[in-house]
Amino acid sequence: MLDFRILEYGSCDYHTMVDLRNEVLRKPLGISFSAAQLQQEINDIFIAGFTEINTKETMVGCCVLTPINENTVQLRQMAVSPALQGKGAGREIIVFAEEYVRNNGFDELTMHARKEAVGFYQKLGYESCGEEFTEVGIPHYEMRKKLK
Repeated sequence: MLDFRILEYGSCDYHTMVDLRNEVLRKPLGISFSAAQLQQEINDIFIAGFTEINTKETMVGCCVLTPINENTVQLRQMAVSPALQGKGAGREIIVFAEEYVRNNGFDELTMHARKEAVGFYQKLGYESCGEEFTEVGIPHYEMRKKLK
């Protein structure tokens, strides 16, 4: 069971989150964040999941929520520490994010899911929309879920 927090842009925890996202999502592709990319996140919502590992509280998963319009939020940069992948942490993050989105007046969550993650999101009720496309050099699908 993870302990979730909404992080403040630029905080120490935010920088830890950037490191986790970089390690899990960017480094394997040979890319990293630019200062300009991170600056664009200033109005986003940052969700981080923490657990205790060896008596130390550790961030083990995260995602970014970007409001698109008055109804829709885009989930981006979903990352789970490799040690916890396949153990339910990703599902917990999605459930928390959906609840947060719903409680803040939005009714749809959308994302650009990496092709290898499509099955994970489908199990949680997301549907693919449209054709496969390439983003950051790898195949993705747009996925959506109505929350109300």
